[in-house]
Amino acid sequence: SGCGSLISSQFSFIPTASTNPKAALKSKIVAEFRPQSLIDELLLYKRSEDQIELKEKQLSTMRVDVCSTETLKCLKGK
Repeated sequence: SGCGSLISSQFSFIPTASTNPKAALKSKIVAEFRPQSLIDELLLYKRSEDQIELKEKQLSTMRVDVCSTETLKCLKGK
């Protein structure tokens, strides 16, 4: 029984967000985190990747003679 009271007295104080300013700041940051700008950037990146993939597929189906400067000029305009 003597050890039990010693252990409980050693661990009775557990810092909480209200008693620990650093923990309170971390808690506030997590609570206020709004990832919308990150989500928007990722969506833009995904759309860009999709466009690249689409253009690559279009080019592969066209069977273009890449040695022809006239053909390359036409593709550059698209």
